[in-house]
Amino acid sequence: MSLKNDVDQPIENVTINGCDITLLGTAHVSKTSEEAVKSLITSNDYDAVAVELCPSRYNALIDPSSLAQLDLFNVIKTGKASMVTASLALGAFQQKMADEMGIEPGAEMKMAAELAKQSQTPVLLIDREVGITLKRVYRNVPWWKRMELFSGLLGSVMFSEKVSEEDIEKLKEGDVLEATFSQFAESSSEIYTPLVNERDQYMAHRLFNEANSGQYKTLLAVIGAGHLKGIKGYLESQLNDIKSLEELDSIPAPSRWPKLIPWFIVALVFIGFSIGFNRAPELGWQLVIEWVVINGGLSALGALLANAHPLTIITAFIAAPLTSLNPTVGAGMVTAATEAWIRKPRVGDFSTLKSDTVNLGGWWKNRVSRTLLVFLFSTLGSAAGTYIAGFRIFEQLT
Repeated sequence: MSLKNDVDQPIENVTINGCDITLLGTAHVSKTSEEAVKSLITSNDYDAVAVELCPSRYNALIDPSSLAQLDLFNVIKTGKASMVTASLALGAFQQKMADEMGIEPGAEMKMAAELAKQSQTPVLLIDREVGITLKRVYRNVPWWKRMELFSGLLGSVMFSEKVSEEDIEKLKEGDVLEATFSQFAESSSEIYTPLVNERDQYMAHRLFNEANSGQYKTLLAVIGAGHLKGIKGYLESQLNDIKSLEELDSIPAPSRWPKLIPWFIVALVFIGFSIGFNRAPELGWQLVIEWVVINGGLSALGALLANAHPLTIITAFIAAPLTSLNPTVGAGMVTAATEAWIRKPRVGDFSTLKSDTVNLGGWWKNRVSRTLLVFLFSTLGSAAGTYIAGFRIFEQLT
C-alpha cells in the first residue's frame, strides 16, 4: 500500500518476517527529500535506517577528505586510472546538479546517516559497491560501445545543461549513476540491467536479510525513488527468480577474444615489417618510420591536449610505438607515471580534487586530474595510431 502521511515523498510499506520496512523514495539532489528524511527519522519510529550507499560512497560523503589519501602511482600501476577518472566524473556531475540547486549532493543520505547516529540507531549500507556496478556495466556492453559510454560520461560533466529543482523533483532520478547514463540505459538493456535492475535486486537482498535477522521490528530504507518499485516488488515476491547476492557482487570474467585482438594486430604489424624489408630495405624502414610517427604522434597529441609537461609529450612520442607492440603495457601508464613524477601532485591538489573537477578547466588545473587526463588522452591517441598506422602498412604492401 502506498502511503503519504505528512511527507511529500513516495512511500511504500512491506512486511518481511514480522519486520515492517518503510521504503522512502527520494531524489538525491532535492531539498524536499532532505526534509522528508529528517521528518521520518526524528519521529524515532525505526529500529534501523538503511541508506542507498555502499561503503566507499558513504566514506566519501561522510569524509570528503578521503580523496586526499589517494595513491596516484598505485592507481596508475594497477590499471585503475580509468575507473578513478569515471568515479570523479560521476561525482562532478552530481556536484554540478547540486550547485545549481543550492544543496549538498547526497544531502538526504548524509542526513539520514547523521541523524541515525545521533539517536544511536544502526545505519545499514545496502547498495552495491559503485566500482563493482561500473565494472559490471563495462563488462555487460560490447567492446565497441564502451568508448561511447565513457565519452558520454565525460560529456555530461563538461557540457551538461542547467536543470531546475522542479525538473529534479519530477524526474525522481534514482541517483547520479542513472542520471548520467540515462540516455544509454533507456535504450540498452545491457546497461539498464547492471545499473538499475541488479541494484534493485541487491538492495532487496540486503533488506530481506536484515529483516530476517530478527534484530529489527521497524526499518526505514532511504532509497532513490527510481528504485522504489523494483525493490518493493522483489521484497513482496520473497526474492523469487532473482540472482543471488554472491552473483550480484561478483565481477564477470572478461571475454577472451577481445584480449587477443591487440596481439593479432601486433603480429600483423611485425609481418608487415618483415614483408617490407624482404621486398626492399627502403620500404621496410619507411613502414617503421610511419609506424613511429603516426602512433607516437597521435599519443603525443593526446598528451598535449591534456596539457602535459613537454617531457611527458616527448615520452608519449617515444613510448607509444613501443608499448603498442607490447599489449601488456599501455602508453597511458608510461605517460601518466612520467607526468606524476615530473609534476608531483601537491597536498592541495588532492584536497581540492573533488571541487576542481566540477568545472571543465579544473580538470587541467589540478595535477591529479590532469595526470588522469594524460593517461586517458595519450592512451586514446596510441590506440588510434595503432589502427591508422596498421592500415597504412597494409596499404603500402598491397
